[in-house]
Amino acid sequence: MTSESSKSIYEFTVKDIRGNDVTLSEYTGKVLIIVNVASQCGLTQTNYKELSALYQKYKDQGLEILAFPCNQFGSQEPGTNEEIQETVCTKFKAEFPVFDKVEVNGKNAAPLYHFLKHQKGGIFGDGIKWNFTKFLVNKEGKVVDRYAPTTSPLKIEKDLQKLLQSS
Repeated sequence: MTSESSKSIYEFTVKDIRGNDVTLSEYTGKVLIIVNVASQCGLTQTNYKELSALYQKYKDQGLEILAFPCNQFGSQEPGTNEEIQETVCTKFKAEFPVFDKVEVNGKNAAPLYHFLKHQKGGIFGDGIKWNFTKFLVNKEGKVVDRYAPTTSPLKIEKDLQKLLQSS
């Protein structure tokens, strides 16, 4: 199925950081933040810290954060999946799922990212502009908002709470 004809993110299968297939339908009924991450970006420290804080606070209420490493911006995620996993878990203490390194722009962009960008274009068009672009997805698998890399994860907490409280 092409990303344009997909109705929700639940129709996609992605690879986790260990190379295993993960069907996103596993997250049915959860509110998701999908974010392209990099471990050597100026935005890394704050984003990982705040994403982890949101995850700790809301994971029991149905929040999942899906992190997709990407090396397309300033080569700021150059490591192997094993190195990325080590950095994310050890240095940033992230407990949310981290997936296989992907491209988010261009002809090799991951189908999931084609879908996300098609659902919510950015201010300057569909392309992802930098690391830590965040997509907020409701319990039905629909993209409801997109946030710039410089938007603090804590600034989207009110939007997140509304989705978590919806039935």
